[in-house]
Amino acid sequence: MFGFEAEDWVAVSFVLLMAVFGYFGIHRTLLKALDHRRDRIKAELDDARKLRDEAAALLADYKARHASAEREALDIITAATEEAERIAAEAKVKMEDFVARRTKTAEGKIALAEAQAIADVRAAAADAAVTAATSILSQSVTGSVADDLLIKGIGEVRAKLN
Repeated sequence: MFGFEAEDWVAVSFVLLMAVFGYFGIHRTLLKALDHRRDRIKAELDDARKLRDEAAALLADYKARHASAEREALDIITAATEEAERIAAEAKVKMEDFVARRTKTAEGKIALAEAQAIADVRAAAADAAVTAATSILSQSVTGSVADDLLIKGIGEVRAKLN
């Protein structure tokens, strides 16, 4: 009929369809829908950017806290090591002082025991000397002179030996 081919009829139909769409304002509705979609996507991108920035700030904060916690842990370990060394040094000094005091006490007890032993030996020697002198004098000297001499000698020996 007018000498059009199929492609020409498709083109004429398309132009008529576009004219109908234009008459009813379909293009405005379509453009509004696209604008709304663009605005929604833009808002979502802005929210995503904002969330990414917040996440980056939060990550930086956690990294700073982690570094701070590591420094604090190292400080605690260092302080504990120093405290342990100080306590060990104090314990060593106290132990040396304790040993020195115990040694001094033991030496004092030994000196006292030596003095007591010497005094016991002297007393035993004095008793033996007195007994020997008594025995010798009682056999050699007789009478009241012997008794006076014996008593006087025993007293002198005891006084000198003690």
